[in-house]
Amino acid sequence: MRISLVLTLATMALATTAQTLSWQGAVRQPVSVAPQTQAGLDVVAVADGVDGLTAVFECASPTGVSVSTFGHEGAAYAEPLEEGVSRTATAVNIANLRADRGYMLSWSGGSYTFYLIDYSATPLTLRSVTPAAEQDNCALTALDVDGTGAEMAYYGITGRRFTVDREIEVAYTTQTYSESAQAWTDTSVSKRFDSLSPTLRVDAPLCATTFTVSGDRFLRAWGEETQVESAPVTPRAVDAHVDAEQATRDADNEVTGSTGQMGGSAPCDVAFSAAVTDGALFTEWQFARNADFEDITLRITDLVFDYSFTEEGTTYVRFVCADDSGDCQWESQPFEVSIGASMLKCPNAFSPENQDGVNDIWKVSYSSIVDFECSIFNRSGHCIVTFNDPASGWDGRYGGKFVSPGVYFYVIKARGADGKKYNLSGDINIVGYK
Repeated sequence: MRISLVLTLATMALATTAQTLSWQGAVRQPVSVAPQTQAGLDVVAVADGVDGLTAVFECASPTGVSVSTFGHEGAAYAEPLEEGVSRTATAVNIANLRADRGYMLSWSGGSYTFYLIDYSATPLTLRSVTPAAEQDNCALTALDVDGTGAEMAYYGITGRRFTVDREIEVAYTTQTYSESAQAWTDTSVSKRFDSLSPTLRVDAPLCATTFTVSGDRFLRAWGEETQVESAPVTPRAVDAHVDAEQATRDADNEVTGSTGQMGGSAPCDVAFSAAVTDGALFTEWQFARNADFEDITLRITDLVFDYSFTEEGTTYVRFVCADDSGDCQWESQPFEVSIGASMLKCPNAFSPENQDGVNDIWKVSYSSIVDFECSIFNRSGHCIVTFNDPASGWDGRYGGKFVSPGVYFYVIKARGADGKKYNLSGDINIVGYK
């Protein structure tokens, strides 16, 4: 009964005391890597050679710990390990370690499993990096790397194969668009690879840069990171940021429409702007009357410009840029500017002199009028006012004073965005109440 109690207490102490794994006999301390959850391992250890290496598992009761080892088949095929295993009062020591093996330490109610990889079997070496002579496409840059750094594999307790992320890094400079600066700015970026292959692919840079390949996480941990750098590279990929903003008008007598898109009543003034990356040497705004741009009616090479739409119908505008060879091209989604049909109506009465804020100014109601001339005459046929903006009007004054109530006459010549011509004339009745 006393012996049973002692064993139970020892087991409880082992289960509740933190276990740690450390190493002896290593010039470079092995690096611990968190395994995939599905592996069923506590840690993956990567050592730079295993000769003379000893694993030290500290625990409360080493005498209650058994050791076994397994290979690619998994823990179901684990074999008891006695040779090279020794125990002290506080630790289990495992010498004569073999790489590419799993080790399981078991006790009543618990276990600790680690997998050992020999880094020296698949070391990272880097000799050079150059952009591939033939590139797959404009979105990616293929880099030919002369070196070694194969996958580092380990096996879980079920025999499933996993790989360690070696964290080999490719660093270079590209461009990103800054909303605050409204320009493309140089930005340092990097991409990480699990292992080294003869060709690495990264997002194509948008400016001149060099590519630096460095690694890996184990050499970094040992303070011996290696790297190689390419010669300067000219960008092939292109990108752009485009914008179009319609100027607003606040004329209360203009019927602008509510299409939910740019356009409405002509003339419609739109400010277009484009910012391009360094590789974009060809730039062009294209105008067309159809969405597929089969027939381009206008081309503008300026990046920033203002344009006035004065014709009825929908115009599609897109921006296109390309590198010097024309092989890599970028185009924007088209902007749609829809101009409605023209309309011009004239009121026949107003009451300017009472200045009550209602009907104080004689104005036409209009939409998409691109040419306009209005003259107003008194009963003697004398022209008392002329104006050329349909948003303007007559306040009932002549020579700075209100004219007398009565009948006056207007003559209007105008043209709409749809080509329609207006030749209008009629009476204007000035109501004289105050």
